[in-house]
Amino acid sequence: MRRKIPSTAALIAFESAARHQSFTKAAQELALTQSAICRQIAGLEEFLNVELFRRSRRGVVLTEAGASYSRRVASQLDAVERDTLAVIGQQGAITIELAVVPTFGTQWLLPRLKDFQRLHPQVTVNLTNRTRPFLFADTDFDAAIYFGDGDWSGTASYRLMRENPMPVCSPALLDGRSQLSPDELANLPLLQQTTRPYGWRQWFNGQGMSVARDMSGPRYELFSMLAQAAIHEMGIALIPPFLIERELNEGRLVIASPYSHPSDKAYFLIIPERKAEFTALKALRDWLIEQTKDYAQRTGLE
Repeated sequence: MRRKIPSTAALIAFESAARHQSFTKAAQELALTQSAICRQIAGLEEFLNVELFRRSRRGVVLTEAGASYSRRVASQLDAVERDTLAVIGQQGAITIELAVVPTFGTQWLLPRLKDFQRLHPQVTVNLTNRTRPFLFADTDFDAAIYFGDGDWSGTASYRLMRENPMPVCSPALLDGRSQLSPDELANLPLLQQTTRPYGWRQWFNGQGMSVARDMSGPRYELFSMLAQAAIHEMGIALIPPFLIERELNEGRLVIASPYSHPSDKAYFLIIPERKAEFTALKALRDWLIEQTKDYAQRTGLE
């Protein structure tokens, strides 16, 4: 089916004339005659059946429809230019656009990604934060790492690792002790994770306790925010230790209780079914599965 899209030349002429509010300046910028710009825009208006400019003795002014259309056209032309320059710059290289939950991407994935680059130097992995599922068809993403149950329509999912969060806090809150009992934790400020609203309830229930205020306390969207709040003695946070290895090693955070509550969800690599057999994505999939398997064996994490 033929797309209902005007010519690129007409769109470029229109964008330039709209930006300058002048056919003359657009002609100078594009190295065309003013009459050529006029013809391109007249043809575009005929194609759209919409008046884009009002002509007057003083020049041209965008109509309301023209102003709205010019913003959209400029945005799309910018995107085409970026993509074109990216392809020119790649010269045969392959790029994977990977959506990833922020703290996992920063704290666990990035420190290991150099190994993937060493094994696959022709593949570039770009990371973008996304905390919620989305429609791949509406984005430029080739794959995603997210925390959930792996049920994502139209995709192939590959389980990577669970979380098993543990209570952590600033060493100052321990007041010289090595750990705190669940009863003591219940009386301290509980830092909540926005996307894990039942985290503390599940943890206390796992210790055979029912705590009335288990869902009370300040809420933070990211584990990195929780970690900073805990470091600054704002309360106790439930965080998977593998996301705060540096903070634990440096002593800025300590594990307040040895008990963890195994999460019923996990981190998954999600690849759209139409891309599941792409060589670069298969390489990333195999590498991630191997990395998480190795990490689980070394740490006892399931």
